[in-house]
Amino acid sequence: METNTSAYWNQRYNEGNTPWDMKAPSPPIKHYIDTIKNKSAAILIPGCGNAYEAGYLLDQGFTDVSVVDLSTTIMAALQKRYEGTALKVITGDFFDLTGTYDFILEQTFFCAIDPSFRKAYVAKCYELLNPGGKIAGVFFYKKMVDVEPPYIADTEEYIAHFKEDFSLNTLEPCTISVPPRMGRELYFEFEKRY
Repeated sequence: METNTSAYWNQRYNEGNTPWDMKAPSPPIKHYIDTIKNKSAAILIPGCGNAYEAGYLLDQGFTDVSVVDLSTTIMAALQKRYEGTALKVITGDFFDLTGTYDFILEQTFFCAIDPSFRKAYVAKCYELLNPGGKIAGVFFYKKMVDVEPPYIADTEEYIAHFKEDFSLNTLEPCTISVPPRMGRELYFEFEKRY
């Protein structure tokens, strides 16, 4: 089945076939969130899944948080879970988004999309970010499971994709991953060039 479809991701969630789901915010992303001082910053989480990071953002007082995912199943659950909160739940394709953001939090969404979309992903992030906007989070660089996605890449490939449009402030093995991901994640902070 084509992986960049709502049907594919609905099937994964309906079957409970979600080995990436940590049931809590990703520690490196939580750590990064704690460094953001502007609580009114516009923050986007693409391919959000269960959106634990969004819940953490709301708990910390952030007021402009958006999540997007193709899965109608997971987004219906998020609509219900976060009803009455400031969270903007967008069911649809990341590549169709409009608007602008100060931060994009990347929780391995880049590794979930087919690699043929990677160039378009970087271009879309550049388009969506305000001048000086930042994208931060984690990429996989070693496989967790034998099925795809995730589609992994090595450090050099990540650099090649982002270096023209972003200042690569940090890209290094993550030291605060959850145990099943230890040694498999790269932590990064990139800033949009003007």
